[in-house]
Amino acid sequence: MQIDSLDHLVLTVGDIETTCRFYTRVLGMRVVEFGSGRRALAFGSQKINLHRLHDTIEPCAAVPLPGSADLCLLTSTPMTEILDHLRANDIRPVAGPVERTGARGPILSVYLRDPDGNLLEIANPISHSSREEHHAA
Repeated sequence: MQIDSLDHLVLTVGDIETTCRFYTRVLGMRVVEFGSGRRALAFGSQKINLHRLHDTIEPCAAVPLPGSADLCLLTSTPMTEILDHLRANDIRPVAGPVERTGARGPILSVYLRDPDGNLLEIANPISHSSREEHHAA
């Protein structure tokens, strides 16, 4: 067997409303409803399903806890705009911008935390030409 792609992942959260507000306001995701009133955060062709702590859907992770995720999300929005947007939303990055290695090559990342303390890495793929621009700055 070989896995081709990621369809969705699940975040266990303390408060679904707070999580939805943060991810839509700060990251531009869309809230979608499915099943019997369940909610998810949609972006691109993926989604993040939301489970409220102590109200998870079976089957679920062995120890579902808010704040235990570490996610890297790619964007084409330039890093300067990302940083301006974070400042405008009173979000102070945990780290970055820093160069990292992503699944498909080098990335320029900034790190922040969501309301539950999950670590979010927001990254721009670095092409050869943008790497030269980044180092020249």
